[in-house]
Amino acid sequence: MACTTILVGKNASFDGSTLVARNEDSGSGSYSPKKFVLIKSEDQVKVYKAVISKVEIPLPSNPLTYTAMPEAVAGQGIWGACGVNSKNVAMTATETITSNERVLGADPLVVYQKPVGKKGDKDFKEEVPGGIGEEDLVSIVLPYINSAREGVLRLGSLLEEYGTYEKNGIAFQDENEIWWLETIGGHHWIARRVPDDSYVIMPNQLGLDTFDLEDALGKGENYLCSADLKVFIEKHNLDLSLDGNINPRDAFGSHSDADHVYNTPRAWILQRYFNPRSNTYDGIDADLRPDDDDLPWARVPERKITVEDIKYALSHHFQGTPYDPYKNHGDKSVAGAFRPIGINRNNFLGLTQIRKDMPEPIKAIEWLALGSNVFNTMVPFYVNITDTPAYLRDTTGKVTTESFYWINRIIAALADPHFADTANLIERYQEKVGSFGWEMIYKTDEKVIKENLSREASVKVLEEANQEIADFLKEESQDLLDQVLYVASNKMKNSFSRSDA
Repeated sequence: MACTTILVGKNASFDGSTLVARNEDSGSGSYSPKKFVLIKSEDQVKVYKAVISKVEIPLPSNPLTYTAMPEAVAGQGIWGACGVNSKNVAMTATETITSNERVLGADPLVVYQKPVGKKGDKDFKEEVPGGIGEEDLVSIVLPYINSAREGVLRLGSLLEEYGTYEKNGIAFQDENEIWWLETIGGHHWIARRVPDDSYVIMPNQLGLDTFDLEDALGKGENYLCSADLKVFIEKHNLDLSLDGNINPRDAFGSHSDADHVYNTPRAWILQRYFNPRSNTYDGIDADLRPDDDDLPWARVPERKITVEDIKYALSHHFQGTPYDPYKNHGDKSVAGAFRPIGINRNNFLGLTQIRKDMPEPIKAIEWLALGSNVFNTMVPFYVNITDTPAYLRDTTGKVTTESFYWINRIIAALADPHFADTANLIERYQEKVGSFGWEMIYKTDEKVIKENLSREASVKVLEEANQEIADFLKEESQDLLDQVLYVASNKMKNSFSRSDA
């Protein structure tokens, strides 16, 4: 999947939470409806069977309940995408990343091989299962971890045993830590703990720019990796540094022309957003340019980062720069030159907020926006529940205004050709829904804390809050559709100013 990820350490966030957010985007020309569900521990399978790679994986017998954002249309596997388990540990998977020929030649991806011929024939070859991938990761990892670090170690062991058929970056999060894992070839991996005072932007490219092998293979305080990584690097001459301080981007990543159009500009525009005065970003002599290969992986922001900042960032289309595809004045020669973050094929945005020093039942909040982020809004839901609201849970492949995913797809398609005429309507909608979401959080938090509700006693309160948010969201989305449809109807090519006489 083509995605964009933002990681925010607890000391860089507005309230001391860890914040992990990711846009899941479909491939070019495709769209994947998503639904918000709760997977109960008793419903978790004992043996996982992948659809794409055909691999079968026996699972532990003690799964946790967890939320997920799977595909709404069956046939290509689960693709759980992101969620929070009942221990308030979160995971998002995955950010598709890049690699290079040296790595892929040294440790090839584990790709499914179809059977050849018929059994009994001389040239018959049996089916060979592939490794694990984005389709599988949330389902086989999130229900079995008690911390972000455990998530890294469990996924790392699965990668070493089964391999992977693709190149991915995965984030794990608890109230104290965020860890980022990147796959290296078919079986190897590296991971780094996000500094508490920093944020990270990941735009479909291998991101880590420093790595401490000694720590990773020793104490593992801030770095972790596959056990044989040092030998692997030395055997295949992957370390390109002149001073022995390995740069993972040089060793394992890519520096292609395509990166400079598709990937690095997204990191550039968001570092510009979070650190507007720290560097110069424009002109030939700029400190940081959209085609730079050495944009820092982790940065300390100029101020603390909010949920609203992340929504704005993951909706970005290079507004305020010459590259904005909606630019309607001045020189438009480079408008649309770079791949936007808020793109037509955003499937959903999932932001998990794990709040330190809050009671267990309300420690985790999952913020969701479905469809194209430029035109949608993001709403909060408590996750220690027994079910999710139907407006987000019951998405199917059928186009309907009874689904948050589909109504946004309709709104976006109508509003996009009339961006300037509908932008104010979208902004008012986003502010109104967002304000109501915070009002519900403040009110619900206060009730749970004041009454000292247990996890069991709080379920009804949290589910009622979630439903009230979903009902408000549905009403406001319907109202927005009505307004945008009116604007689009008046702008139709076959309009004529004279009425019947």
